[in-house]
Amino acid sequence: MNDRKLISCVTLLTQGKVFQIDGTLYRYLYAFGSIKHTQYLFRPLPAQRKTADLRLNRDKVLRKVYEVPSLYRQHHAIVTETAIQQSLF
Repeated sequence: MNDRKLISCVTLLTQGKVFQIDGTLYRYLYAFGSIKHTQYLFRPLPAQRKTADLRLNRDKVLRKVYEVPSLYRQHHAIVTETAIQQSLF
């Protein structure tokens, strides 16, 4: 995963992208809190060593969060008459 890019602005966080934080792959969920003290919530992808959600402030997002463009929009869904099966990879 050498093709990762450091996030330069928190507005670049979207739910369709995959991010790497301290060697673990995460998906961005949402932002919450006040305008001055916004927190950003990330959830690890399945099969990662860490399983807990990660909450970061703006400064930590700009220092620790890397976008992994090779995993962008890799997930898809298969719809049949009885079920919906989703895949991340």
